[in-house]
Amino acid sequence: MLDKKINQEELEISSNFDEKTPIFMMNYLKYKGFVYETGKTGKETYRAYMEVVISFFLLLNTAIIFKGKPMATIIGNTEVQLRDEALIVKYANKNEFFKLLQMKDYLRAPSAVALSNSRLIFSK
Repeated sequence: MLDKKINQEELEISSNFDEKTPIFMMNYLKYKGFVYETGKTGKETYRAYMEVVISFFLLLNTAIIFKGKPMATIIGNTEVQLRDEALIVKYANKNEFFKLLQMKDYLRAPSAVALSNSRLIFSK
C-alpha cells in the first residue's frame, strides 16, 4: 500500500503563515490499474474517494480549483513517466487545511488503495 504518512517537518512550513493567506495543495496522482479491495480500477476507486472528500470540503472554506491530466513534460526529464492526474485544492487559509486533517473520518477515507504513487505538494 502507498505510504500516506504526513511529513511533519514539511507540514510545519505552513504553520508560519498568517491566517489570511490562502494555501494550495497539489495532488500529483498515479492510479493503480486494478484495485482488488474494491474490484474497480484505481481511477474509479479514487473517484469514489473524492465523492466522500467533497462532503468534507463542503464543511470548510475549500475548493478544487484545477483537475486535469498531465500531457507533456516541457522542461525537465522527459524519460520520467507522467502521472495520471493533477489536482489542486485551495484552502482559504492554513486553519482550514488543519481542520480537515483533524476530522477523524477524513484520514480513514481510502485514497491510498487507489494509487500506486502520489505526491501532496504544499504551495502558496
